[in-house]
Amino acid sequence: MIWFVLSLAVVLGFYMAWMIGANDVANSMANAVGSKSISIRHAIIAAGICEFAGAVLVGTHVTQTVRGGIVPPEAIAGAFEVDAAMGMASLALGMACALLAAALWLNIATWVGMPVSTTHSIVGAVAGIGVVTAGWAAVRWGLMAKIVASWFISPVAGAIMAIVFFKIISGLVLNRENPLPAARKATPIIAFSITFIVVIAVLYKGMEHVLPQWLTGYGALVFALSLALLAAMITRTLTRRYLQDTGVLSLSSQLGKVEKVFAPMVIVTSCSVAFSHGANDVANAVGPLATVVHIVRESEVPMEVPVPLWILGLGGMGIVVGLATYGYRVMRTVGERITQLTPSRGVAADVAVTATVLACSRLGMPISTTHTLVGAILGIGLVRGLAGVNKRVTRNIFGSWLITVPVAALLAVVLFLLARLFLLERLAEYLSP
Repeated sequence: MIWFVLSLAVVLGFYMAWMIGANDVANSMANAVGSKSISIRHAIIAAGICEFAGAVLVGTHVTQTVRGGIVPPEAIAGAFEVDAAMGMASLALGMACALLAAALWLNIATWVGMPVSTTHSIVGAVAGIGVVTAGWAAVRWGLMAKIVASWFISPVAGAIMAIVFFKIISGLVLNRENPLPAARKATPIIAFSITFIVVIAVLYKGMEHVLPQWLTGYGALVFALSLALLAAMITRTLTRRYLQDTGVLSLSSQLGKVEKVFAPMVIVTSCSVAFSHGANDVANAVGPLATVVHIVRESEVPMEVPVPLWILGLGGMGIVVGLATYGYRVMRTVGERITQLTPSRGVAADVAVTATVLACSRLGMPISTTHTLVGAILGIGLVRGLAGVNKRVTRNIFGSWLITVPVAALLAVVLFLLARLFLLERLAEYLSP
């Protein structure tokens, strides 16, 4: 029985990681692909490397028993007050069913090319398990209200920040009478700002729990400023060579050359989003898996569980496989179908997402990277007016966000009722002392 349960949990964890790669990870490279700065094939390779590195090298080695804290683990395990073994078996099966339910919903959303939040999917699934096991009171509805609020906070904050960053880039370069000389002066400043924001975000959103002491606080600021200064110097050298005067060029030709300067920037910013995503969101796949493995092996229900390296590796591999097989669907929706992107617009959107997620995370505000990214791209489109946004695609995306939590919860309830009918007592017998 133990090998059946463990094997099933591993398969479900891999499936969830696969769907995270297919849906959520694809968002990270959408701006680079949509702006034609990189091909889908090369984007998949770059994002795969960054995601796997983030997941395995700096992915969290300790995670909550119930990801997101939406349901206390003791509420599920304690539903069987007179039988501890039944409680542990219920929690283990519940986490397995939550994984499968969230992965199934992500699979459906990916198939139709809709970007949805993997965190909200797993939270909805766990909430469904909590309700069917311990009743409505088991769910922390205050936390659920914050998650619902993030559906509105995330895209609005992303849109505002993207508009601000794009207006700055436009004012410094794109809207000038002669963009080439303006770009020679402004791109080192832009590169400095982008590098500083990205490095700080990677340190505090992707690597916060593994940073050495000297790389925290003021040390992190000095490190980020040093790299930003180096990036500005390199950019100054390269742009002066590439954007040197070549006679009288039309405005469109000048803008074309300037956009090519922004292409490497949007690739770098997209890769940084992928790295941070791998470090943080791999827990959505491996957290419930680690819980099942720990319960079956140790016959106890802790508040937090250790995440072995092999489980992080499994999550990283699943993410890469998902990105390589189905990632192009969501990449095209987000990068090409919402609005027309250029490298400069992609840079503005990526930096807006990075800055918004970092700021809101430090303030303790719940925010979705997926929703923020879509909001940022919408903001870029709205700079050109409502005609610059594909309203049908936008409406479909918002609709998929609204139904994510209830659909994942319903799927989890159905799967858990079936699993409880056929597997609960047998697993409880094994876990009995």
